[in-house]
Amino acid sequence: MIRALTLLALAGTAAGCAPQKKAEPLPAMVECDANRVQDLKGKQRSPAIEADALARSGAKRIRWVEPGSAVTMDFRVDRLNLHVDAAGTITDARCG
Repeated sequence: MIRALTLLALAGTAAGCAPQKKAEPLPAMVECDANRVQDLKGKQRSPAIEADALARSGAKRIRWVEPGSAVTMDFRVDRLNLHVDAAGTITDARCG
């Protein structure tokens, strides 16, 4: 029994010294910049505005925030939040 435990301990030590596979680099994090799209305030929500906002802000996704809608409090550096009023007019643009 002691011999078996000793062999297991030695095997574990040897495995720890084995060459490790090189870690893959993490993808670069895309960050949103809402300052680039502040001129969208006052414009109507549309697919063309959404595409423009994505392209200029650097965000990977957009979340439309409508009056009274529930939104999660999680912060995402790659998300642009476009706030609209009841008529669909953009009132604010923030990242997160």
